[in-house]
Amino acid sequence: MKQFGILFFIILVINSLNAQTKVLKMSATKSTDFGVTYFLPKTVLSVQVNYSKITQKAGPYAKFAEQYLGIKEQSTVSEDQVYYTLNKIIVESKGAVDNDDSYLIAFKSKTTSPFVYLTEDGLICTINADYEPESINKNLTATLPASELSSIASHSVFTEEYLRAGSVSKMAEVAAKQIYKLRDSRTDLLTGNADNAPRDGEGMKIVLANLDAQEKALTELFIGTTNVESVDREFQVEPHSDIDKEVIFRFSKYYGIVDTDDLSGSPVYINVKSLENTKKQEIVDSKQKNKESQSIVYNVPGKAEVEVFNGTSSIYKNTFLIVQFGRKQTLAPSLFDDKKSPVKIYFYPEIGAIRQIIQ
Repeated sequence: MKQFGILFFIILVINSLNAQTKVLKMSATKSTDFGVTYFLPKTVLSVQVNYSKITQKAGPYAKFAEQYLGIKEQSTVSEDQVYYTLNKIIVESKGAVDNDDSYLIAFKSKTTSPFVYLTEDGLICTINADYEPESINKNLTATLPASELSSIASHSVFTEEYLRAGSVSKMAEVAAKQIYKLRDSRTDLLTGNADNAPRDGEGMKIVLANLDAQEKALTELFIGTTNVESVDREFQVEPHSDIDKEVIFRFSKYYGIVDTDDLSGSPVYINVKSLENTKKQEIVDSKQKNKESQSIVYNVPGKAEVEVFNGTSSIYKNTFLIVQFGRKQTLAPSLFDDKKSPVKIYFYPEIGAIRQIIQ
């Protein structure tokens, strides 16, 4: 019953593991002494951080925003500044090749056409069964960059009256008048009162978009601009035992992510707590090691609770399968002695666990 629970948990979380993209078919032939060498993986925790760099620039007519446009001071950018905000942290488990954990599958010379599928890195996928790696489909969307609309507006909002204004106050007044004219033009177009209005819907969209872009460029002279740049970073943690309050990185409002020893930022920690009796599982006697050298060795991952937190609150918490917190099991080579009906074995290559055995 306990074994079933572990396999059921594997099915639930396998979608969060990294899918391999390429596999290789390795045949056990006389030239390889009817053997295929494979590796078992170790688990690496990928801590993925998303934060924003926010750049604000005050408009040259900020002090005239309320006078000419009725915009309150708290709705405008009052000074130039750059600051950072932490948006989201998630953790994913990934399988990485453990170069110190290799094994040899030794088939008997009279076994019927034995073969093994391995990833490019040598992780085991199947024995005597075809393998199709999982594919990840991403829906990609394309949008017109805001910079292009700004470029359209920047060449058309400055009238002759504006360019000849002799003071900042006068320039602000002319810019405000132009904003109201643009709004009136939009209203005329939408109500059907405009002369020479576009006759088709697509033409109307283009004209309205251009009016919006011009108004936005002029309004920003009063309220300022705010540019938000999304930044992604990844940190990898390889747990071999419980981790207690390890600093992953530090985060500063003024500098974003900084090094773990940079005290300008506040620390972000990770805890990894095994939910298995690892001490008992680590005991392997010489007879067991000898048995492994003649068998199909696979992983039964252990479960661990992973938490990411700062000094005040928990940011992310979840339970993962971690190879290093589990144990190894073996299958007897005699499984492959049946020449008429060879056993097929399917693995989860990211964790080295058995998914299915077909006989």
